[in-house]
Amino acid sequence: MLRFDIITIFPDYFRLIFDYGIVRRARAGSLIEINTHDLRGWTQNRHRTVDDRPFGGGDGMILKPEPVFAAVEDLTGARQRSELKNETRVVLLSPQGCVFDQKLAAELSEAEQIVLICGRYEGVDERVAERLTTDEISIGDYVLSGGEAAAAILVDAIVRLVPGALGSETSAINESFSEGLLDYPHYTRPPDFRGSRVPDILLGGNHAEVAQWRRRAALRKTKRNRPDLLERIVLSETEKAWLDEEGIGDES
Repeated sequence: MLRFDIITIFPDYFRLIFDYGIVRRARAGSLIEINTHDLRGWTQNRHRTVDDRPFGGGDGMILKPEPVFAAVEDLTGARQRSELKNETRVVLLSPQGCVFDQKLAAELSEAEQIVLICGRYEGVDERVAERLTTDEISIGDYVLSGGEAAAAILVDAIVRLVPGALGSETSAINESFSEGLLDYPHYTRPPDFRGSRVPDILLGGNHAEVAQWRRRAALRKTKRNRPDLLERIVLSETEKAWLDEEGIGDES
C-alpha cells in the first residue's frame, strides 16, 4: 500500500477532494492511504505560530523550519533526509522545484510513503529543502497561493499509476505523456455529429491500421500543441516523414 501524508495549514482543503473517481476507488480497495495533517499540531507556543518574517527583509511571511521538521520526523521517524528509508519520499511543493511530469509521477508511484509539504505565504525556510526533502516539485511555471492544489494534482497523477488503480492494465500505458507524446484523439457514438464524422479508419475494424492512425494522430497533435515534446523522443524515419508531410495539422 502507498501511503500519502499531506502536511498543510489548511487540512479541511482536502476534506472532499479525494472522495471521487479513481482516487476514491483506490482508497476503498486499500491500494493507497491518504492522511492530512495540520502543521500547527507541531508548533510549540500557545499561538500555534507556523510562520515568521524573512531575514534580510522583504515581503510576506516564511513557514518556519521547526514545525515542518517535527512533522516529518513524527511521520517518517527521520530527523533529516539522510535518515529516510529508501521507500520514503518527502516532497516540498514549491514554485522553485523541478517541473512535475509523467516520468516523475511513475517514479513516485513506486514509493511506500510520500510526504507532501504544502508551502504557503512567500515560501518555506530553505533548510527544509536543503536538509529534509528528497524532492522539490513545481506543477508549472506559475505561482499558486499555496501547495494544496499542487498536492491534490500529484496524488491524482501518482495514484493512476499504482497497480490495480485503473480498471484496465493498459490505460496508463496509452495515456498522454506515457511515451513522451500527447494522447491520440478519441471518438465515440454517434459516428456523425452535426456534420463532423469520425475518421472512417476507426470504423473499419482493421486493428493494425487503427494503431498506425493513432500513432500518426498523436504525433500530429503533439506537433501542434506541444512541439517541445518532440525534441525529447527518438522518432523513426517513417514518423519523421509523417511530420514533414504537408497538411500534417489536419485531424481527418
